[in-house]
Amino acid sequence: MTESPPNTPPNSNSQHETIPTIPIEFVSEEEMALIEAAFAATRSSLSSSISSSICSPTSRFQTQSRTIHSITLLSKRGVSGSSELDIEDSDYLKNPPKRITVAQPFLHRFRRKRALSVTDITATEWCEKQMEFSLLFGKRKIKKAMKAGKARHVKLEEEVVKKVKVHIKSVEDSWALKFINFITCANQLLFEGITRELPLVGFVEGICLVGVIDELRMPENGSDRNPILVDTKTRVRDTLPAEPQSRNGRLQLMCYKYLWDTLVANSFPSGQFFDFFSLNRNYMLSKDIRERTASSGFPAKTLDDVIQYYINTCSMLPTSHNRLLLRYELQKDQSVLGEDEFAYDPDWLKRQIQSNLEFWLGEREASYTPQEERWKCHHCQFASICSGNPFPNIQRGSSSSSDHSSSSS
Repeated sequence: MTESPPNTPPNSNSQHETIPTIPIEFVSEEEMALIEAAFAATRSSLSSSISSSICSPTSRFQTQSRTIHSITLLSKRGVSGSSELDIEDSDYLKNPPKRITVAQPFLHRFRRKRALSVTDITATEWCEKQMEFSLLFGKRKIKKAMKAGKARHVKLEEEVVKKVKVHIKSVEDSWALKFINFITCANQLLFEGITRELPLVGFVEGICLVGVIDELRMPENGSDRNPILVDTKTRVRDTLPAEPQSRNGRLQLMCYKYLWDTLVANSFPSGQFFDFFSLNRNYMLSKDIRERTASSGFPAKTLDDVIQYYINTCSMLPTSHNRLLLRYELQKDQSVLGEDEFAYDPDWLKRQIQSNLEFWLGEREASYTPQEERWKCHHCQFASICSGNPFPNIQRGSSSSSDHSSSSS
Protein backbone atom coordinates (compact mmCIF):
# COMPACT_ATOMS: atom_id res chain seq x y z
CA MET A 1 0.00 0.00 0.00
CA THR A 2 1.36 3.38 -0.91
CA GLU A 3 1.65 6.05 1.70
CA SER A 4 -1.04 8.71 1.51
CA PRO A 5 -0.33 12.43 1.95
CA PRO A 6 -0.84 13.74 5.48
CA ASN A 7 -4.26 15.15 4.69
CA THR A 8 -5.48 12.07 2.89
CA PRO A 9 -8.89 11.12 4.24
CA PRO A 10 -9.06 7.99 6.37
CA ASN A 11 -10.15 4.78 4.77
CA SER A 12 -13.73 3.76 5.09
CA ASN A 13 -13.08 1.26 7.88
CA SER A 14 -12.50 4.03 10.39
CA GLN A 15 -15.82 5.57 9.55
CA HIS A 16 -17.95 2.50 10.15
CA GLU A 17 -17.80 2.68 13.91
CA THR A 18 -19.30 6.19 13.92
CA ILE A 19 -22.31 5.42 11.78
CA PRO A 20 -25.28 5.13 14.12
CA THR A 21 -27.97 4.08 11.68
CA ILE A 22 -28.24 2.62 8.23
CA PRO A 23 -30.54 4.61 5.94
CA ILE A 24 -32.86 3.01 3.44
CA GLU A 25 -32.32 3.20 -0.31
CA PHE A 26 -35.00 2.17 -2.78
CA VAL A 27 -34.48 -0.11 -5.77
CA SER A 28 -36.88 -1.43 -8.40
CA GLU A 29 -37.74 -5.11 -8.67
CA GLU A 30 -35.76 -5.26 -11.94
CA GLU A 31 -32.62 -3.86 -10.27
CA MET A 32 -33.07 -6.29 -7.41
CA ALA A 33 -33.16 -9.26 -9.78
CA LEU A 34 -30.05 -8.08 -11.66
CA ILE A 35 -28.07 -7.58 -8.47
CA GLU A 36 -29.05 -10.96 -7.06
CA ALA A 37 -27.91 -12.52 -10.35
CA ALA A 38 -24.54 -10.76 -10.05
CA PHE A 39 -24.09 -12.12 -6.55
CA ALA A 40 -24.96 -15.63 -7.68
CA ALA A 41 -22.44 -15.45 -10.51
CA THR A 42 -19.57 -14.34 -8.27
CA ARG A 43 -20.21 -16.12 -5.00
CA SER A 44 -18.08 -19.14 -5.81
CA SER A 45 -15.12 -17.07 -7.04
CA LEU A 46 -14.87 -14.68 -4.10
CA SER A 47 -12.86 -15.64 -1.07
CA SER A 48 -14.87 -13.44 1.26
CA SER A 49 -18.44 -14.29 2.13
CA ILE A 50 -20.99 -12.21 0.24
CA SER A 51 -24.65 -12.35 1.15
CA SER A 52 -27.00 -12.70 -1.81
CA SER A 53 -29.79 -11.02 0.08
CA ILE A 54 -28.11 -7.63 0.01
CA CYS A 55 -28.68 -5.50 -3.07
CA SER A 56 -27.25 -2.37 -4.61
CA PRO A 57 -28.37 -0.12 -7.41
CA THR A 58 -26.54 0.05 -10.70
CA SER A 59 -25.90 2.98 -11.87
CA ARG A 60 -26.29 11.57 -20.81
CA PHE A 61 -25.08 14.94 -24.70
CA GLN A 62 -27.45 16.36 -28.58
CA THR A 63 -27.23 18.38 -31.93
CA GLN A 64 -26.54 17.81 -35.61
CA SER A 65 -26.18 14.53 -37.48
CA ARG A 66 -23.38 13.48 -39.77
CA THR A 67 -22.49 10.37 -41.73
CA ILE A 68 -20.19 7.97 -39.87
CA HIS A 69 -18.16 6.48 -42.74
CA SER A 70 -16.65 3.73 -40.62
CA ILE A 71 -20.00 1.95 -40.27
CA THR A 72 -20.35 -0.80 -42.86
CA LEU A 73 -23.36 -2.85 -43.92
CA LEU A 74 -22.90 -4.80 -40.68
CA SER A 75 -24.09 -1.74 -38.81
CA LYS A 76 -27.53 -2.22 -40.34
CA ARG A 77 -27.92 -5.37 -38.25
CA GLY A 78 -29.81 -5.18 -35.00
CA VAL A 79 -28.00 -4.53 -31.77
CA SER A 80 -28.42 -8.20 -30.99
CA GLY A 81 -26.00 -9.04 -33.81
CA SER A 82 -28.51 -10.72 -36.14
CA SER A 83 -26.91 -11.59 -39.49
CA GLU A 84 -30.10 -11.23 -41.50
CA LEU A 85 -30.26 -8.27 -43.89
CA ASP A 86 -33.50 -6.32 -43.95
CA ILE A 87 -35.32 -4.98 -47.00
CA GLU A 88 -33.23 -1.81 -46.97
CA ASP A 89 -30.04 -3.89 -47.02
CA SER A 90 -31.06 -6.00 -50.01
CA ASP A 91 -32.07 -2.90 -51.96
CA TYR A 92 -28.72 -1.37 -51.09
CA LEU A 93 -26.89 -4.42 -52.51
CA LYS A 94 -28.90 -4.44 -55.75
CA ASN A 95 -29.09 -0.71 -56.36
CA PRO A 96 -26.56 1.29 -54.35
CA PRO A 97 -28.09 4.73 -53.66
CA LYS A 98 -26.58 7.75 -55.31
CA ARG A 99 -26.95 9.79 -52.14
CA ILE A 100 -25.40 8.76 -48.83
CA THR A 101 -27.92 8.25 -46.03
CA VAL A 102 -27.08 10.38 -43.00
CA ALA A 103 -26.62 8.20 -39.92
CA GLN A 104 -28.35 9.27 -36.73
CA PRO A 105 -25.83 10.11 -33.98
CA PHE A 106 -25.15 7.36 -31.48
CA LEU A 107 -26.50 9.57 -28.69
CA HIS A 108 -29.92 9.76 -30.30
CA ARG A 109 -29.95 6.13 -31.42
CA PHE A 110 -28.87 4.50 -28.16
CA ARG A 111 -29.16 6.99 -25.28
CA ARG A 112 -32.17 9.14 -26.11
CA LYS A 113 -34.43 7.48 -23.53
CA ARG A 114 -32.02 6.82 -20.67
CA ALA A 115 -29.38 9.57 -20.92
CA LEU A 116 -25.62 9.35 -21.30
CA SER A 117 -23.73 7.89 -18.35
CA VAL A 118 -20.31 8.56 -16.89
CA THR A 119 -19.56 4.93 -17.79
CA ASP A 120 -20.23 5.85 -21.43
CA ILE A 121 -17.71 8.69 -21.12
CA THR A 122 -14.97 6.52 -19.63
CA ALA A 123 -15.58 3.61 -22.01
CA THR A 124 -15.34 6.00 -24.96
CA GLU A 125 -12.07 7.41 -23.65
CA TRP A 126 -10.74 3.87 -23.27
CA CYS A 127 -11.35 3.06 -26.95
CA GLU A 128 -13.84 4.77 -29.26
CA LYS A 129 -13.84 1.87 -31.73
CA GLN A 130 -14.67 -0.59 -28.97
CA MET A 131 -17.55 1.66 -27.90
CA GLU A 132 -18.77 1.91 -31.49
CA PHE A 133 -18.74 -1.87 -31.91
CA SER A 134 -20.47 -2.45 -28.57
CA LEU A 135 -23.27 -0.06 -29.57
CA LEU A 136 -23.73 -1.67 -32.97
CA PHE A 137 -23.26 -5.36 -32.14
CA GLY A 138 -24.07 -5.68 -28.45
CA LYS A 139 -22.50 -4.84 -25.10
CA ARG A 140 -19.10 -6.02 -24.03
CA LYS A 141 -19.16 -9.40 -22.31
CA ILE A 142 -19.24 -9.20 -18.54
CA LYS A 143 -16.32 -11.29 -17.35
CA LYS A 144 -15.95 -13.06 -14.02
CA ALA A 145 -13.53 -10.53 -12.57
CA MET A 146 -15.84 -7.67 -13.52
CA LYS A 147 -18.71 -9.39 -11.73
CA ALA A 148 -16.51 -9.83 -8.70
CA GLY A 149 -15.72 -6.10 -8.77
CA LYS A 150 -19.41 -5.24 -8.83
CA ALA A 151 -20.10 -7.62 -5.97
CA ARG A 152 -17.39 -5.89 -3.93
CA HIS A 153 -19.07 -2.52 -4.48
CA VAL A 154 -22.35 -4.04 -3.34
CA LYS A 155 -20.62 -5.27 -0.18
CA LEU A 156 -19.17 -1.81 0.50
CA GLU A 157 -22.55 -0.16 0.06
CA GLU A 158 -24.17 -2.70 2.37
CA GLU A 159 -22.02 -1.35 5.19
CA VAL A 160 -23.80 2.03 5.19
CA VAL A 161 -27.07 1.63 3.25
CA LYS A 162 -29.95 -0.80 3.57
CA LYS A 163 -31.92 -1.44 0.39
CA VAL A 164 -35.67 -1.77 0.18
CA LYS A 165 -37.50 -3.05 -2.88
CA VAL A 166 -40.27 -0.81 -4.25
CA HIS A 167 -42.74 -1.37 -7.04
CA ILE A 168 -42.53 0.98 -10.04
CA LYS A 169 -45.09 1.33 -12.80
CA SER A 170 -43.63 3.90 -15.20
CA VAL A 171 -40.54 5.69 -16.42
CA GLU A 172 -41.51 8.59 -14.14
CA ASP A 173 -41.35 6.21 -11.17
CA SER A 174 -37.91 5.04 -12.28
CA TRP A 175 -36.54 8.60 -12.48
CA ALA A 176 -38.15 9.44 -9.14
CA LEU A 177 -36.16 6.64 -7.49
CA LYS A 178 -32.87 8.18 -8.66
CA PHE A 179 -33.75 11.56 -7.18
CA ILE A 180 -35.08 10.02 -3.95
CA ASN A 181 -31.90 7.97 -3.45
CA PHE A 182 -29.79 11.09 -4.02
CA ILE A 183 -31.72 12.91 -1.28
CA THR A 184 -31.29 9.95 1.09
CA CYS A 185 -27.54 9.70 0.45
CA ALA A 186 -27.01 13.48 0.69
CA ASN A 187 -28.69 13.57 4.08
CA GLN A 188 -26.56 10.67 5.27
CA LEU A 189 -23.42 12.52 4.14
CA LEU A 190 -24.40 15.69 6.01
CA PHE A 191 -25.36 13.96 9.26
CA GLU A 192 -22.99 10.97 9.35
CA GLY A 193 -20.01 12.12 7.31
CA ILE A 194 -20.08 9.32 4.74
CA THR A 195 -22.33 7.84 2.07
CA ARG A 196 -21.93 5.38 -0.80
CA GLU A 197 -23.47 4.70 -4.21
CA LEU A 198 -24.91 8.19 -4.55
CA PRO A 199 -26.77 8.62 -7.88
CA LEU A 200 -26.31 11.83 -9.87
CA VAL A 201 -28.63 13.34 -12.48
CA GLY A 202 -27.48 16.57 -14.14
CA PHE A 203 -26.83 18.36 -17.41
CA VAL A 204 -23.55 18.93 -19.24
CA GLU A 205 -23.52 21.01 -22.44
CA GLY A 206 -27.30 20.70 -22.61
CA ILE A 207 -27.16 16.89 -22.42
CA CYS A 208 -28.45 14.83 -19.51
CA LEU A 209 -25.64 12.94 -17.78
CA VAL A 210 -26.06 10.36 -15.02
CA GLY A 211 -23.66 8.48 -12.78
CA VAL A 212 -23.19 6.85 -9.38
CA ILE A 213 -20.46 8.04 -7.00
CA ASP A 214 -18.80 5.15 -5.16
CA GLU A 215 -18.23 7.10 -1.96
CA LEU A 216 -18.36 10.59 -0.50
CA ARG A 217 -16.59 11.39 2.79
CA MET A 218 -16.34 14.47 4.90
CA PRO A 219 -12.69 15.39 5.67
CA GLU A 220 -11.22 14.63 9.10
CA ASN A 221 -10.53 18.32 9.55
CA GLY A 222 -13.74 19.65 11.05
CA SER A 223 -13.27 23.09 9.50
CA ASP A 224 -13.21 21.63 5.99
CA ARG A 225 -16.78 20.94 4.89
CA ASN A 226 -16.07 20.02 1.25
CA PRO A 227 -16.80 16.29 0.74
CA ILE A 228 -14.12 14.11 -0.84
CA LEU A 229 -15.02 11.88 -3.79
CA VAL A 230 -13.61 8.36 -3.52
CA ASP A 231 -13.70 5.49 -6.02
CA THR A 232 -12.61 1.93 -5.24
CA LYS A 233 -11.20 -0.24 -8.03
CA THR A 234 -10.68 -3.96 -7.56
CA ARG A 235 -7.83 -5.82 -9.26
CA VAL A 236 -7.18 -9.48 -9.94
CA ARG A 237 -3.40 -9.09 -9.75
CA ASP A 238 -1.49 -7.53 -6.88
CA THR A 239 -0.14 -4.69 -9.02
CA LEU A 240 -1.14 -1.10 -9.51
CA PRO A 241 -2.74 -0.21 -12.88
CA ALA A 242 -0.96 1.08 -15.97
CA GLU A 243 -1.24 4.79 -16.78
CA PRO A 244 -4.15 4.41 -19.28
CA GLN A 245 -6.21 2.69 -16.59
CA SER A 246 -5.28 5.27 -13.95
CA ARG A 247 -6.15 8.05 -16.42
CA ASN A 248 -9.52 6.44 -17.07
CA GLY A 249 -10.25 6.27 -13.33
CA ARG A 250 -9.26 9.91 -12.87
CA LEU A 251 -11.59 10.91 -15.70
CA GLN A 252 -14.44 9.08 -14.00
CA LEU A 253 -13.97 10.87 -10.67
CA MET A 254 -13.57 14.27 -12.36
CA CYS A 255 -16.87 13.74 -14.18
CA TYR A 256 -18.55 13.05 -10.85
CA LYS A 257 -17.05 16.18 -9.31
CA TYR A 258 -18.17 18.31 -12.26
CA LEU A 259 -21.71 16.94 -11.99
CA TRP A 260 -21.85 17.38 -8.20
CA ASP A 261 -20.46 20.92 -8.24
CA THR A 262 -22.78 21.97 -11.07
CA LEU A 263 -25.81 20.65 -9.18
CA VAL A 264 -24.98 22.43 -5.92
CA ALA A 265 -23.96 25.72 -7.60
CA ASN A 266 -26.85 25.96 -10.07
CA SER A 267 -30.52 25.13 -9.77
CA PHE A 268 -31.40 21.88 -11.54
CA PRO A 269 -33.16 22.74 -14.85
CA SER A 270 -36.36 20.81 -14.21
CA GLY A 271 -38.14 22.18 -17.28
CA GLN A 272 -35.25 21.10 -19.49
CA PHE A 273 -35.29 17.68 -17.84
CA PHE A 274 -39.00 17.10 -18.47
CA ASP A 275 -38.67 18.28 -22.08
CA PHE A 276 -35.52 16.24 -22.73
CA PHE A 277 -37.25 12.96 -21.84
CA SER A 278 -40.86 13.96 -22.64
CA LEU A 279 -41.95 13.23 -19.06
CA ASN A 280 -45.18 14.20 -17.31
CA ARG A 281 -44.23 16.40 -14.37
CA ASN A 282 -47.67 15.88 -12.79
CA TYR A 283 -47.60 12.10 -13.09
CA MET A 284 -48.89 10.48 -9.88
CA LEU A 285 -46.15 8.25 -8.50
CA SER A 286 -46.86 4.66 -7.50
CA LYS A 287 -48.43 4.10 -4.09
CA ASP A 288 -45.30 2.31 -2.89
CA ILE A 289 -43.06 5.29 -3.71
CA ARG A 290 -45.49 7.80 -2.17
CA GLU A 291 -45.56 5.83 1.06
CA ARG A 292 -41.78 5.53 1.19
CA THR A 293 -41.17 9.23 0.63
CA ALA A 294 -43.72 10.14 3.28
CA SER A 295 -42.01 7.87 5.81
CA SER A 296 -38.64 9.41 4.89
CA GLY A 297 -39.79 12.92 5.76
CA PHE A 298 -40.36 14.42 2.31
CA PRO A 299 -43.87 13.45 1.15
CA ALA A 300 -44.18 13.62 -2.63
CA LYS A 301 -47.09 12.73 -4.84
CA THR A 302 -45.72 13.61 -8.28
CA LEU A 303 -42.36 13.49 -10.06
CA ASP A 304 -42.32 17.29 -9.96
CA ASP A 305 -42.66 17.17 -6.15
CA VAL A 306 -39.65 14.86 -5.92
CA ILE A 307 -37.56 17.11 -8.14
CA GLN A 308 -38.39 20.14 -6.00
CA TYR A 309 -37.06 18.27 -2.95
CA TYR A 310 -34.01 17.35 -5.08
CA ILE A 311 -33.38 20.99 -5.93
CA ASN A 312 -33.78 22.07 -2.29
CA THR A 313 -31.36 19.37 -1.14
CA CYS A 314 -28.73 20.40 -3.70
CA SER A 315 -28.95 24.02 -2.54
CA MET A 316 -27.86 23.00 0.97
CA LEU A 317 -24.79 21.03 -0.15
CA PRO A 318 -21.20 22.32 -0.41
CA THR A 319 -19.04 21.92 -3.47
CA SER A 320 -16.73 18.91 -3.40
CA HIS A 321 -13.04 18.89 -2.49
CA ASN A 322 -10.49 19.61 -5.24
CA ARG A 323 -8.53 16.54 -4.18
CA LEU A 324 -9.95 13.24 -5.45
CA LEU A 325 -9.07 9.73 -4.31
CA LEU A 326 -8.74 6.43 -6.22
CA ARG A 327 -8.31 3.28 -4.10
CA TYR A 328 -7.05 -0.03 -5.50
CA GLU A 329 -7.96 -3.31 -3.77
CA LEU A 330 -6.89 -6.90 -4.42
CA GLN A 331 -10.01 -8.92 -5.21
CA LYS A 332 -9.11 -12.08 -3.34
CA ASP A 333 -8.76 -10.49 0.10
CA GLN A 334 -9.74 -6.78 -0.28
CA SER A 335 -6.27 -5.68 0.83
CA VAL A 336 -5.36 -2.16 -0.29
CA LEU A 337 -2.75 -2.15 -3.05
CA GLY A 338 -2.40 1.60 -3.14
CA GLU A 339 -4.14 4.96 -3.28
CA ASP A 340 -3.93 7.69 -5.90
CA GLU A 341 -4.83 11.14 -4.61
CA PHE A 342 -4.86 13.72 -7.39
CA ALA A 343 -6.03 17.26 -8.11
CA TYR A 344 -9.09 18.17 -10.16
CA ASP A 345 -8.14 19.49 -13.61
CA PRO A 346 -11.15 21.31 -15.15
CA ASP A 347 -9.34 22.20 -18.40
CA TRP A 348 -8.32 18.60 -19.09
CA LEU A 349 -11.81 17.39 -18.21
CA LYS A 350 -13.40 19.91 -20.59
CA ARG A 351 -11.23 18.67 -23.48
CA GLN A 352 -12.12 15.08 -22.70
CA ILE A 353 -15.85 15.79 -22.60
CA GLN A 354 -15.74 17.80 -25.83
CA SER A 355 -13.90 14.97 -27.58
CA ASN A 356 -16.47 12.49 -26.28
CA LEU A 357 -19.33 14.64 -27.52
CA GLU A 358 -17.88 14.80 -31.02
CA PHE A 359 -18.08 11.01 -31.17
CA TRP A 360 -21.53 10.65 -29.59
CA LEU A 361 -23.03 13.42 -31.73
CA GLY A 362 -21.67 11.98 -34.97
CA GLU A 363 -19.43 14.95 -35.69
CA ARG A 364 -16.51 12.67 -36.50
CA GLU A 365 -15.64 9.00 -36.94
CA ALA A 366 -14.59 6.85 -34.02
CA SER A 367 -10.85 7.02 -33.34
CA TYR A 368 -8.63 4.01 -32.72
CA THR A 369 -6.79 3.77 -29.45
CA PRO A 370 -3.27 5.32 -29.69
CA GLN A 371 -0.50 3.10 -31.07
CA GLU A 372 1.24 2.89 -27.72
CA GLU A 373 -1.97 1.59 -26.14
CA ARG A 374 -2.83 -1.08 -28.71
CA TRP A 375 -2.14 -3.71 -26.06
CA LYS A 376 -5.78 -3.15 -25.18
CA CYS A 377 -6.66 -5.11 -28.34
CA HIS A 378 -5.46 -8.30 -26.60
CA HIS A 379 -8.47 -8.03 -24.31
CA CYS A 380 -11.15 -6.76 -26.71
CA GLN A 381 -13.92 -9.07 -27.90
CA PHE A 382 -14.22 -7.04 -31.11
CA ALA A 383 -10.56 -7.38 -32.11
CA SER A 384 -11.34 -9.81 -34.93
CA ILE A 385 -13.44 -7.22 -36.80
CA CYS A 386 -11.36 -4.15 -36.00
CA SER A 387 -8.90 -2.95 -38.64
CA GLY A 388 -6.89 -1.20 -35.93
CA ASN A 389 -5.97 -4.48 -34.24
CA PRO A 390 -2.19 -5.00 -34.66
CA PHE A 391 -2.36 -8.63 -33.49
CA PRO A 392 -4.40 -10.45 -36.19
CA ASN A 393 -3.30 -13.94 -35.13
CA ILE A 394 -3.91 -13.78 -31.38
CA GLN A 395 -6.84 -15.20 -29.44
CA ARG A 396 -9.07 -12.13 -29.19
CA GLY A 397 -10.80 -10.98 -26.04
CA SER A 398 -9.55 -13.99 -24.11
CA SER A 399 -8.57 -12.26 -20.90
CA SER A 400 -10.85 -12.65 -17.93
CA SER A 401 -9.14 -9.95 -15.94
CA SER A 402 -10.85 -6.68 -15.11
CA ASP A 403 -7.34 -5.21 -14.80
CA HIS A 404 -7.49 -4.56 -18.55
CA SER A 405 -10.91 -2.99 -18.81
CA SER A 406 -12.02 0.63 -18.57
CA SER A 407 -13.51 2.08 -15.42
CA SER A 408 -17.18 1.69 -14.58
CA SER A 409 -19.52 4.15 -12.87
